[in-house]
Amino acid sequence: MNPKFKYLYLIGGIIATILLIVQIVTTYPKPNTVGVILGALPALALFYLSYKAYHVKKDNELM
Repeated sequence: MNPKFKYLYLIGGIIATILLIVQIVTTYPKPNTVGVILGALPALALFYLSYKAYHVKKDNELM
C-alpha cells in the first residue's frame, strides 16, 4: 500500500459519506435499504484503504 494515497482515500471516503447522507436525507420518509447499503460500501472501502495506507507508513517508520 502506497502511503502517499492516504489523503486521497480519506477525502474519497468523506465525499462518499456525504453523498450517502444526502441520499438518506432526500429519501427520508422511506429510504431504500439496498441503496443505502450499496452507497455505504464504497465509503467503507475507501476508509479501510486509508487506514491500511496509514499503518504501512507507521510500520515503515519503526524499521
